[in-house]
Amino acid sequence: MKTRAALAAFGVGFGLWGVWLMFQALEPQALIRLPLWLGGAVIADDLFLVPITVAVGWLVTRWSIGPDHHRTVGAVRTILLYVGVTTLIAIPLLLRQGKGANPTILPRNYLRDWLLLEATIITTGLAVFLIQRSRLMFRRSRASSGDIGGR
Repeated sequence: MKTRAALAAFGVGFGLWGVWLMFQALEPQALIRLPLWLGGAVIADDLFLVPITVAVGWLVTRWSIGPDHHRTVGAVRTILLYVGVTTLIAIPLLLRQGKGANPTILPRNYLRDWLLLEATIITTGLAVFLIQRSRLMFRRSRASSGDIGGR
């Protein structure tokens, strides 16, 4: 109990220190815009990301009801997780590319690089899925032929 209280006090202290640093670093106009930006992030999350996540989860769950589909749900969920995380990380770069006072800050073609990353994730995920499926088929064919236990 004492450890939990100490950790809570430590966390609150760090949070207050961060608020103090924020008030020092930002101008009053930026402090006024900050709640609008945070509210926009909450609205974007609640009205855009959550419904998409729920819909995709529901579709994957409905699809996994079929015979032997439960074996592939892990691969599909992993692919979707990595695509989603890398997309969320890339969105600021994609939106701000070449804008601002110094356009050389973001000189790369982030859209092309992001698309290549997503294609790599999907290709790797599909390769893992196909390897797992072929191993499953190989095990089934050996079991149905009476060669159980590798003898």
